[in-house]
Amino acid sequence: MHLDTQRLHIGALRDKDAAALFAYRGDPVVARYQGWWPASLAETEEWIGGQATMPAPGHWYQRAIRLAGDDRLIGDMGVRLPVADEAAEFGISIAPLHQGWGYAREAVRALLGWLFSEMKQRRVCASVDPRNQASMALLRSLGLRQEAHFRQSLQVRGEWVDDVVFALLATEWPSAAP
Repeated sequence: MHLDTQRLHIGALRDKDAAALFAYRGDPVVARYQGWWPASLAETEEWIGGQATMPAPGHWYQRAIRLAGDDRLIGDMGVRLPVADEAAEFGISIAPLHQGWGYAREAVRALLGWLFSEMKQRRVCASVDPRNQASMALLRSLGLRQEAHFRQSLQVRGEWVDDVVFALLATEWPSAAP
């Protein structure tokens, strides 16, 4: 998957991205809402190596988010294409230096367009820690609706946390997002 927007290029993670990915994914501000955070640069390099090709449905696939015309990594997004008639899932991380500029919205909007138009997905969902108010606002701004709030349903770093699920149907896209 390669997507281009006015300001972003979304494509393959590269070996040379390891230091930048480790820096922001290991940042406590970013990691507090993530299910995966790298323990070392070596682990990050190994993880990037496993992202070279799109896996079989049911497995997560991570892509790099870069500024258009710039080779610097500013974030990453994961996609899990469904097995059978499930919903596709996605998640996104943006480096703190690049948060607040609308890059997450632009990247997710491009991803939703690809999932519905190219991949012919019927339903797309995202799971969010409800303490992450910025992500919940982002999803709502793109037309995703909150469908569930599971209390203490996931254990992250030894803490039981809530999980909020947002979803959007193909029939609601793109009219759901201004």
